[in-house]
Amino acid sequence: MKIKQKSLVLFYYNPSKKWLAKISKNEQLHTHIGVIKHADAIGKEYGERLVTNKDKYVYLLEPTTHDLIMKFQHGTQIVYPKDLGYIAARSGLKDGQKVIEIGTGSGALTTYAASIVKPRGHVYTYDVDESFMKIAEKNITKAGMSKYVTMNKLDLKVAKKVPVIDADLALVDLGDPWTVIPQVRKMLKGSGAVFCICPTMNQLEKLTMSLVENEFTDIESSEHILRTIDAREGKTRHSFQGIGHTTYLCYARKAFFDRKARKTSKK
Repeated sequence: MKIKQKSLVLFYYNPSKKWLAKISKNEQLHTHIGVIKHADAIGKEYGERLVTNKDKYVYLLEPTTHDLIMKFQHGTQIVYPKDLGYIAARSGLKDGQKVIEIGTGSGALTTYAASIVKPRGHVYTYDVDESFMKIAEKNITKAGMSKYVTMNKLDLKVAKKVPVIDADLALVDLGDPWTVIPQVRKMLKGSGAVFCICPTMNQLEKLTMSLVENEFTDIESSEHILRTIDAREGKTRHSFQGIGHTTYLCYARKAFFDRKARKTSKK
């Protein structure tokens, strides 16, 4: 695929030095390895390379969802790719599904979910902070996912009526996720899943109690650590840089405990 005006390109020099840009023929990127002229990329294939005025080269890579998310403007802490992948696999996220998100944040999780459920699915995301929502909207637009995302300013903790029903998956990124579990239950279809992002174990405890109380099953809490390896001839070792603890994930599925039936049978 050839690069053209307005194409997204990742200028890659090394794992710690890479720049994401939308190509504009009059733009230049000034870096410590020299000037990268956007115009020089136009007409080239992804995978080719450019040479800077300091005789350094960068590869022209087509950005993945991972690249986009890691280069997002951050208004809040993002959900990292190492956690995103597990969320998708554990919940069975796929094309055509309906996803609700409570706590849009910087839009990283929103973008990732939309990239999987498109083109037939949709993500409905809710937040109460307009400044964060503006940042998220820019990030989602930059990633090309706006068509598959509906953003709303709404506090579901106090909402009298849920805006969406029969959702396949709920994503909750709040400081007190247990407060919206009753609403999440109303919004999910039977066996629908919920994933909550919890920075502390105290949150996991309160959340799990709320999940049981609201008739969720298959409850699982986990932490995911990613350690990279510097693989080089004769001196392969663990990298000195890496992402440690970012968050805890709590997963559960909507079930029906038949509590009322059991109470009736006991009378």
